[in-house]
Amino acid sequence: MNKTYVVPFSEGFHARPASQFIQLVKDFSGDVQIDKEGKSVNGKSLIHILTLGAKQDAKIIVSLIGDEEEAANLFAKLDEFFSA
Repeated sequence: MNKTYVVPFSEGFHARPASQFIQLVKDFSGDVQIDKEGKSVNGKSLIHILTLGAKQDAKIIVSLIGDEEEAANLFAKLDEFFSA
């Protein structure tokens, strides 16, 4: 399952929001990928997320590979996170 989000943070997807994102996804039993402009990184790795250089208003695609019910529940949390 995947979903597109727009980065709402004024400083971009920097260390603090990336750390908060990881706290949300860390217990997901499957894989988490983030894609930006054709570059795909491990969404459970702070360093990898930061290498995306996602600035405010950048579009990213979050992919959750694993249990669909668990993914749907996590996407509900991510919807809130990215609407901040």
